Amino acid sequence: MAPPFAREPDIDPVGMVFHALSDRTRRTILEQISERPASLSEVARPLGLSLAAIVQHVQVLEGSGLVRTEKVGRVRTCQLAPEGLALAAGWIEDRRRLWNRRFDRLADLLDEEDDS
Repeated sequence: MAPPFAREPDIDPVGMVFHALSDRTRRTILEQISERPASLSEVARPLGLSLAAIVQHVQVLEGSGLVRTEKVGRVRTCQLAPEGLALAAGWIEDRRRLWNRRFDRLADLLDEEDDS
């Protein structure tokens, strides 16, 4: 399933993921729900934040595709959506491969220079 922003052409999905990950509270929420889904109240309890503040953080996480929520009755539950993390991991992996190729080429050039 594609993240909710994937249908919007002007939105940078990877940028949204990194923006969401840039906040320590949101990373803490992700760590917490990576173990198991949790209600918003359960997420808020150890952080010492108001429910309203947690809702705002979760909305950013949900908008970036890192979290899915489901409301049953009066309880909204959050769970990790790995697709968002895959976007960030893919972007990082692309950069890593690029730099590894550049370093390999540099090593080849240095070896050629040593040989001559």
